[in-house]
Amino acid sequence: MSRASATHRCADCGHQVARWVGRCPKCQSWGTIEEAPSAGVVKVGGRRVVAAGAPATPARPIAAVELDSARARPTGVAELDRVLGGGLVPGAVVLLAGEPGAGKSTLLLEVAARAAAASARNGTDSAPVLYATGEESAGQVRLRAERTGAVHDQLYLAAESELGAIVGHLDALRPKLLVVDSVQTVSSAEVDGSPGGVTQVRAVTVALTALAKSRGLPVILVGHVTKDGSVAGPRVLEHLVDVVLQFEGDRHSTLRLLRGIKNRFGPADEVGCFELRDDGIVGVADPSGLFRASHDGPPAAGTAITVTVEGKRPLLTEVQALVAGKDIPSPRRAVSGLDSSRVAMVLAVLERLANVKLYDAEVYTATVGGMKITEPAADLAIALAVASAKREKPLPGGLVVVGEIGLTGEVRRTTGVVRRLAEAARLGFTRAVVPAGSELDAATKAAIQVLEVDRLQPAMRALGM
Repeated sequence: MSRASATHRCADCGHQVARWVGRCPKCQSWGTIEEAPSAGVVKVGGRRVVAAGAPATPARPIAAVELDSARARPTGVAELDRVLGGGLVPGAVVLLAGEPGAGKSTLLLEVAARAAAASARNGTDSAPVLYATGEESAGQVRLRAERTGAVHDQLYLAAESELGAIVGHLDALRPKLLVVDSVQTVSSAEVDGSPGGVTQVRAVTVALTALAKSRGLPVILVGHVTKDGSVAGPRVLEHLVDVVLQFEGDRHSTLRLLRGIKNRFGPADEVGCFELRDDGIVGVADPSGLFRASHDGPPAAGTAITVTVEGKRPLLTEVQALVAGKDIPSPRRAVSGLDSSRVAMVLAVLERLANVKLYDAEVYTATVGGMKITEPAADLAIALAVASAKREKPLPGGLVVVGEIGLTGEVRRTTGVVRRLAEAARLGFTRAVVPAGSELDAATKAAIQVLEVDRLQPAMRALGM
């Protein structure tokens, strides 16, 4: 029986090779091949077999497993708790990613301050909160904390970029929560490579995850994003952590959305809404008002209200359109907050099947409040807003429209129509246009007047377009 054999594995994609090479043959990444012993694999008679080892813990019936250590504890920020599934679980590792300036540090500083205040109220069970920053100085973080009101005696700040120093702070303070801002700035002396590199990021995350599990310490890591918006660093980083959150929003808007990408302790399709203000960031429990322009008078031509679903939350959004000019040789098509390919498709359907002449005019379509709509359920609202702008006829007041439009002009069914109309009725809307066969219940029909349509042309005729 020979000793355990060794192989080399790519730290980015996990591809194995027989010997070290500079570039991974599978993902083409440079410098990611590392030696990885295959523990427990031995050779017997020329064959590779797995040797039996001592289990770390004995197997138990699933009903005998305790649940107290896996129950979520609220953070004090309701919108964050909604996305997390109730709060932070002891030992959980959360990765929060987002573009620079989105408000990640502001949000986590607020979370740390709320956790510190809750810890102080617990009396004998109180424990501090540690905020480790590797991107800013302690003075810069203190200035932000003064501005947002996040200063607390139980909130400790450490400006460290070395993993060993952070572990030393953990041993000294024994905190109840650790925030690391950001994981790309922390390095470990145990491995080679510069901070932010694939090897360093993976090693730091593995070490912090092991600490979190062994001590029952919830850890929140801030992660950078690439140009396309995905989490920077090795893809395996998302598999190491328990929760992956994406913090996004237009920097020219105050609206911020927190999306759950992965969650081992709760739903992975929830969305939290925040508003970025001068004095910090606050959760918005009822964000539909941010996405609708307020009109004191009658509805304006070129506007339509639709109901989108972000995660499990229905949100009312206003779609606006402007048709300008005539006999323009190369008319412009501008889109903001909408899917440009779907808008182009809707304009083609209007031109070809609904007799709305747009070939010589410029068409501008946008959403209100910085909201981004990608789901097809907004097609009907886009079509009606453009038709209203072209013919200068406003849609009736108190109306919401939901439906996907096909290339032949049919209005297709969408998911969650009952939930969408319930939200519209709650906010005072009295009429709705939905696809035919939406399977509405009696309560929905009693709360709001519904018009079911199967094609675009009848919908336009019913609304006077």
